[in-house]
Amino acid sequence: MFLINLTSCKKEVKSNEMFLKSGLWKASLELQDDKKLPFLFEVFDDQTLKIFNAEENIDVNEVKIEGDSVFIKFPVFEGYIAAKFEDSMTISGSFIKESLERIVPFKGVFGVKDRFEVVSKPTANIEGNWESVFSQDTPEDRYIAKGIFKQTGNIVTGTFRTTTGDYRYLEGVLNNDKLELSTFDGAHAFLFTGTVTDSTMNGHFYSGNHWKEPFTAKRNEQYELPSEDSLTFIKEGYDKLAFSFPDAQGNQISLEDDRFKGKVTMVQIMGTWCPNCMDETKYYVDYYNKNKSKDIEFVALAFEYAKTSEKAFKSIERLRSKLNVEYPILLAQYGTSDKEKAQEKLPMLNHVLSYPTTVFIDKKGEVRKIHTGFNGPATGQKYVDYKNEFESFVNQLLKE
Repeated sequence: MFLINLTSCKKEVKSNEMFLKSGLWKASLELQDDKKLPFLFEVFDDQTLKIFNAEENIDVNEVKIEGDSVFIKFPVFEGYIAAKFEDSMTISGSFIKESLERIVPFKGVFGVKDRFEVVSKPTANIEGNWESVFSQDTPEDRYIAKGIFKQTGNIVTGTFRTTTGDYRYLEGVLNNDKLELSTFDGAHAFLFTGTVTDSTMNGHFYSGNHWKEPFTAKRNEQYELPSEDSLTFIKEGYDKLAFSFPDAQGNQISLEDDRFKGKVTMVQIMGTWCPNCMDETKYYVDYYNKNKSKDIEFVALAFEYAKTSEKAFKSIERLRSKLNVEYPILLAQYGTSDKEKAQEKLPMLNHVLSYPTTVFIDKKGEVRKIHTGFNGPATGQKYVDYKNEFESFVNQLLKE
């Protein structure tokens, strides 16, 4: 396994050094069943990158070149690519997540502009809403979702929403009746493949090279998932949320501290490894910065899979720095992101179903609502609706 230390890299490239050619590159990750997950990125003259997923653009400025090796570290998340130059137009190596001991073969080729190849006209148009089920025949893994797609010719974009979040920005093609969608953000590598008609969809979902599951879907424009506000709740016998976890300075922080008294407080259950949590944190940071003069507070509880507290706090600091988070981020757990273990740290909850989850607490310290998951910007109108609902509910609590 590669172990590296990356720092921000914006530099002049010397003529005798290897360097990434400026322009568009196509990357691919090798998954199960000989599947390849493609994504596109652009390299600039200063050797910074921009990764593209539908409407999402991810700026990457931590690139290090040593001899014939190139190391690319992604913003916020711990994952990185370690590769070697095969020639001036090809790099190959691995996408690595050290804490999870996951290594996925990677290859990048300069000058390829298509994420997926368009080879035939589509036989269907899948634009619209889809009632979806993943792992239908495996009760312990089964879950429901809502597919939301747009289609222009062969090109398809959209996402799957679940009860715990969304699969972010998916982009791909429909050739004949064959659907392929992918996304890569430095944390998650998702590939969806399937066979479709105008009203049905059957396929498989791949996450990295460690997970594969089937899914089915049928067109249903009226389909809605259960309310995200009804899935997690305070168990009988408890009346308040209570915790005491350390911040990076070793201070134990709890809701009994003066900073939270008489305040409307949002407790964010999250992890620095979680893209939905990153989307949520971006929104919360923006809201907090605009409203911190009011009687509101945020506090995040991080459940980290980093194997030591030192590495966990390093990930927390990285997220805090990249997203300019001013509210406290506490380390609730390290060594695992297992939800059952997380629930042990917060025994008053019926379960921790999702990262992220937000607990809304009123000025009296009483839990007023628990929202499971987060509908990020990839969900379009649902994201707009969530922001409006969030702000309306917080304003209601502020007036009490």
